[in-house]
Amino acid sequence: MEACSGSARFRLSETQLDFPGQPYSVSVLKVGYCIPQDDGSFRADGTISLVTGPKVILVDTGGPWDQDFLLQSLKDRGLDPGQVQVVVGTHGHSDHIGNLNLFGSALTVVGWDVSDGDRYQPNRLAEGQVFTVDQHVSIIPTPGHTGQDVSVQVTGTSAGTVLIAGDLFECCADEKSWRDLSLNPEMQEVSRQRALVTADVIIPGHGPPFQVVRSR
Repeated sequence: MEACSGSARFRLSETQLDFPGQPYSVSVLKVGYCIPQDDGSFRADGTISLVTGPKVILVDTGGPWDQDFLLQSLKDRGLDPGQVQVVVGTHGHSDHIGNLNLFGSALTVVGWDVSDGDRYQPNRLAEGQVFTVDQHVSIIPTPGHTGQDVSVQVTGTSAGTVLIAGDLFECCADEKSWRDLSLNPEMQEVSRQRALVTADVIIPGHGPPFQVVRSR
């Protein structure tokens, strides 16, 4: 557990990767990781999450090396790429958007760009405004890790409000690591504190989901 400005973060069971709900459920298809190597490099892959309900929404696609895994994970759930209606890349790093090419028919959101094929839609993400998918799913600007990070907020799950946060949070206990990876730590700190006020569960970019418990 790690306390943080009136809230506490608790690591959930590593087997708790599904959050059923009405009308939307959230599932973590792959838990991301970041593992330092002896030669100074690190092995990393981003968390891949699926939101199912009135729309099928994929949040982050993993790296190109995840293609077979991703296709099989969708197939296991009775889905093919053409049934995914919205794909969100929380930011433009290769371990988060490496398989966008599989979802050419989906509405695509990467950072502050919203496109349907080659048609880019006006939006106000750059002004700090939410992009609404529907009344239960919103894409929220959460910059800091990069200049145009977004997170996906899903309400009404069994665990409350779930925030699929990309690299806004690296993992549950990331206080010693996230600043070193941040383009703008001050901006990211603001985004993190807002998330800790509104979310009940956060799905980070490189670790399992964790619960947020706020003090009264």
